[in-house]
Amino acid sequence: MNNPRLLRRTARVAAATAVSLATLGATSPAVPAAARIPHDVRSIALQGSDPAQRALSARRTAPFSMVGVTWADSRAELGGTAQVRTRDSVTGVWSGWRDLELDVRTPETGTGTEAGASRAGTQPLWTGPSDGVQVRVTGRELSKLPAGLRVELVDPERDTTATTSQAGAAGVAPERDTATTTSQAGAAASAPAVVPRSGWGADESLVLSPAKYTTDTKVVFTHHTAGTNDYTCAQSADIIRAIFLYHVQGQGWNDIGYHFLVDKCGNVFEGRAGGIDEPVVGAQTYGLNTDTAGVAVLGNYNEAPTPQPVLQAVAGLAAWKLGLAGYDATGTAELTSAADNGKFTKGQKVVLNRISGHRDGYPTECPGNNLYADLTAIRALAAAAQAD
Repeated sequence: MNNPRLLRRTARVAAATAVSLATLGATSPAVPAAARIPHDVRSIALQGSDPAQRALSARRTAPFSMVGVTWADSRAELGGTAQVRTRDSVTGVWSGWRDLELDVRTPETGTGTEAGASRAGTQPLWTGPSDGVQVRVTGRELSKLPAGLRVELVDPERDTTATTSQAGAAGVAPERDTATTTSQAGAAASAPAVVPRSGWGADESLVLSPAKYTTDTKVVFTHHTAGTNDYTCAQSADIIRAIFLYHVQGQGWNDIGYHFLVDKCGNVFEGRAGGIDEPVVGAQTYGLNTDTAGVAVLGNYNEAPTPQPVLQAVAGLAAWKLGLAGYDATGTAELTSAADNGKFTKGQKVVLNRISGHRDGYPTECPGNNLYADLTAIRALAAAAQAD
């Protein structure tokens, strides 16, 4: 049977494979991820002889705008606190100590990492232009910290492949296939305007493996990136490029974990490659990455109220994405956990809202109390979008 979506997907995978072979050389072996030399992320090992404490003394560094802490065992939890302070490269003033969020897990095996290269890590923190850092990590109740702790300093400005940023300009039309829904439970919703990967400057040479696909998108998980709300929407492309570099070069993932990102102005950005209208496997809700999509809102919504443009953007995006498979945005779906993730056991079947928060699928505060409380309103807006 000629399935248009399957044909598009096959063509996309073939094209991605051809690009990968052309880049690496058809007769040359692929360069292992661990052998890649990071050119946008600088790593500095944390020091200390106490098994429950690691630190990095205050020091000047090369320029960076995002910081995070990673460790070698991709399955280990930090089990404590990680704090940083940074030096503003314009004013020379050091910030106060800021906590890094720890509730990040790697993708399940085979769904987004390069073999043997994946590292666990904190959520990255956007600092703005900085040239100094100090770090302190302490284990909970003096518990032993994981090995290989290091700080990752991300400089998105060093990316030379980026095209002109389209961030901050609402209504930017992407290059994409035209997708339609079937006449099932969920009505068709208009496709949103999405800033493509080229719009935020994704370095596609860093993505060494083609996207993986599942059957369809049954649930949309809402996230926040934590960190700070103190950014302008003209900086959104830089922030997303920095998250991409942190995931790929700092943690060894194949691509950015989220399928979509939304800034506080309501601009929607394409995340993981593979086709925005396709059921691409992401790395965004550990244990439940199959048949789901992740939408991350830039900012900390434990601290800030959710702007109305964000509510509209997330609702419209979820209504369209779920509608591609004919799903009602206000309904529920049954998923099977692919891992013991602290909330569900491997193989456990769970029923979730079609539009859920990260905390519904994983033990975390994400997407923040304010954004999570707004999911009821987002579902209502999505239902209205599907009814139009």
